[in-house]
Amino acid sequence: MDWSLFALRVSLATIAGLIIGLEREIQGKGAGLKTNALVALGASIFILMSLDFEGDKYVDITRVLGQVVVGIGFIGAGTILEKKDKVKGLTTAATVWCSAASGCLAGYGLYTELAIVSSIILIINLVFGYIEHKMIKKKKKESDD
Repeated sequence: MDWSLFALRVSLATIAGLIIGLEREIQGKGAGLKTNALVALGASIFILMSLDFEGDKYVDITRVLGQVVVGIGFIGAGTILEKKDKVKGLTTAATVWCSAASGCLAGYGLYTELAIVSSIILIINLVFGYIEHKMIKKKKKESDD
């Protein structure tokens, strides 16, 4: 693979990870900018390495994609904690999982799809995070009354 194409794809994966991690960082979550950027970068690198074997006999490059999905589950599981009756970290785990998917899109050179997905993830975390915060605040106020 041409180094400039490699550089473009890993750079876009990293940028997507940074964009996705932005909201997590603002919220002070453990998996923020760096984690999401590195997850997206790593996923894209694995995809790019598998593309070097595309077309070879007895090679299925999609197996690497499956292993990225399985592997990222371990990182995501590490972000999920149970405290008293509450489970924390599910959104962060899902966001890290989406960062890996974004890295895979960048690795495959699916740039339009990468932009769409990164935007959707950011919107979900920002908009629905705000709505969720307001709903929790309202529930707390009602229970205090």
